[in-house]
Amino acid sequence: MTNSNGAAMRSGSATLAYVAAMLMLATLGIFVHELGLDSISCAFFRCLFGALALALFCCWRGLFVRANVSARNMRLAIFSGALMVFNWVSFFEAIGRVGITVATVVFHVQPFFVIAIGALLWRERITAQQFAWIGVGFGGLVLACGAAPGAPLAQHGYAIGIACTLGGALAYAGVTVTTRSMRGMPPHLIALTHCLVGVVALAAFVTLPADGIGPARWGWMAGLGLIPTALAYVLIYGALPAMGLASIAVLTFVYPAAAVGVDFLVYGHRPGRFQIAGMGLIALAGLGINLGWRWRLAPAPPTSSPDERNTA
Repeated sequence: MTNSNGAAMRSGSATLAYVAAMLMLATLGIFVHELGLDSISCAFFRCLFGALALALFCCWRGLFVRANVSARNMRLAIFSGALMVFNWVSFFEAIGRVGITVATVVFHVQPFFVIAIGALLWRERITAQQFAWIGVGFGGLVLACGAAPGAPLAQHGYAIGIACTLGGALAYAGVTVTTRSMRGMPPHLIALTHCLVGVVALAAFVTLPADGIGPARWGWMAGLGLIPTALAYVLIYGALPAMGLASIAVLTFVYPAAAVGVDFLVYGHRPGRFQIAGMGLIALAGLGINLGWRWRLAPAPPTSSPDERNTA
């Protein structure tokens, strides 16, 4: 009984930590918007301050040991880091073009890309059930991105923003597939490597404001690297081992739901009814894929033989 109570408490604490991390990720658009920098510069400062915080955490946890870093894992970490940095730059560019709500929700089609990559690289079979959920998700994508009557898809720059979101989602799917094949490297070290790759890759392309960087902007930069990056990753990676797949799949959608709420409360952006329907379909399809929900047709009523019929 004591062991079961302890496991339940650990699971409950992990769930709270995971939800807190999703809420932190939901604030990402605020930091990007308030910084007012281009997407590359935003990604650079996210990587810079995120790397500083994650390095301190890894040092505190004693993770800088040879056993945690093999040559193979480091190569994969650098490669996935390049994909992650591309994802961040693309996502930040999308936020500037289509807004926090649309960019965040459309980004969550990335589980479908994971399935597609698995089928292409490892010939993993896509089942009829998965095809059905992918179809639902694609329908949601069409609605959420603005391909509906009166929607803004044809507006200048909007289609580019949708393309950036999908490109970022595809890159993140590549990160997911790559890190799944890594063994023995703590996830916090992987996240630190991703940030360091970003610092090195983006440093030469950073553009600073002509009037300099004031204290407020430094605060937003530090917050971007600390809250929806380092702290969120620490909470996520600490919670995952104590959570079940069903809980992870369901609670992951706290992030886009909270981002929609934050966008409305802070900036007054309200999604249209077609976009809301699309968001719902994407969430439903994502849950169906992650939880393995099956489509079931109602069985036909049994046909009784003449001898079995009640003729009274």
